[in-house]
Amino acid sequence: MIVNLGCIVEGDGEKHAVPKLLARIATQFAPELQLRFAEPFRVGRNKLVKPGELERTIELVVRRLRTPRGIFILIDADDDCPAILGPQLLARARQARPDVASGVVLANREYEAWFLAAIESLVGQCGLPSELPPFPNPESIRGAKERLSRLMGRSRSYSETLDQVVLTSQLDMAIARQHSPSFDKCWREVRRLLTAICPKPPKSS
Repeated sequence: MIVNLGCIVEGDGEKHAVPKLLARIATQFAPELQLRFAEPFRVGRNKLVKPGELERTIELVVRRLRTPRGIFILIDADDDCPAILGPQLLARARQARPDVASGVVLANREYEAWFLAAIESLVGQCGLPSELPPFPNPESIRGAKERLSRLMGRSRSYSETLDQVVLTSQLDMAIARQHSPSFDKCWREVRRLLTAICPKPPKSS
């Protein structure tokens, strides 16, 4: 079954990485679904949280989607609490288009913290060394992008547009869920969203 998804993200790297991530998560619990993505909308985080901006963007996304359809929104939490801002944005999304299933995730503190959460699964990728110890409490680290650049050494720096989709495709999601509560939330939110779009029929007795 084909499911049409529109993504709202804040960075150029996420435009490619987030569809890859959603497709990987979907294959773990609903391999029969075929996700079809509209071109993701990129909106700056500070702009997106302003009154009316999220709602306007959702309307633009919905126009591109055939049914069955849904909207997935992912931004960095930065210094906000994901458990507070996330539900607020989800409530706004549902109020803007109650007829379209939506999901909201805030990466704590940023998307790249998810890479640090499962860094041992990314050794040798994108200039990372062949051995890396795990990071305790990766979501407490400020500047995850800069930390990745330091790990890559002198040869290069971390690039969102080049590295984010590659690392997303190699990320061990089970390890990331264990060490990053916000990634675990992302996994569960994607499952909830897809289930809302395509509820499974009840088993016959």
